[in-house]
Amino acid sequence: MKYRSAFDIIGPIMIGPSSSHTAGAVRIGRVARTLFESQPKRAVLSLYGSFAKTYKGHGTDLALVAGLLDFDTFDERIPEALEIAEQMGMEVIFQEEEAITEHPNTVKINLFADDKELEIIGISIGGGTIEITEINSFKLKLSGDPAILVIHNDRFGVISSVTTIFSQNKINIGHMEVARKDKGDTAIMVIEADERIADQLVGELQKLDNVLSVIRMVE
Repeated sequence: MKYRSAFDIIGPIMIGPSSSHTAGAVRIGRVARTLFESQPKRAVLSLYGSFAKTYKGHGTDLALVAGLLDFDTFDERIPEALEIAEQMGMEVIFQEEEAITEHPNTVKINLFADDKELEIIGISIGGGTIEITEINSFKLKLSGDPAILVIHNDRFGVISSVTTIFSQNKINIGHMEVARKDKGDTAIMVIEADERIADQLVGELQKLDNVLSVIRMVE
């Protein structure tokens, strides 16, 4: 991968001890919270590889839960994240998995609230940088850049309509991909931009035919 600044290597401003095991974990948890669009009532965190072996010593457990509470990497409440989650009525379950994954710092997060569910798989690739590789069985690549997810019906013209709105707002798309479970079924569009995505653009996307939901990622 390409590093854009020294902070991509040494990590962001954070509560330590590790940029990959702590700051990256906070960011994965926070992305999951953003995608869920509310405070989950139950979270099952399945840890793989290095995460599974060292999560208690490196504070990965605290960091993931802090992200689910919408804390940033430098939030001083991170060490108390488990207690705060309990106070807020969020049940948290950790599972150490033995399966071998492509990246050692991998976590699968399952979130639940009433009839709402979400599953994501995220990896922490160093320096606080992350990638989300799967959302509800949709395989994709989502990093920490300014981004939106457009959940839509797989119909002709939807992708063109979305990119036209970006063009009209003079927002350059740095990365874009589309995943679908089956032809004509629900699809998900990931768009990462070179600059902040404004409320106005999100509103325009939400009005498009066949667009079901638009989620702007935390920046």
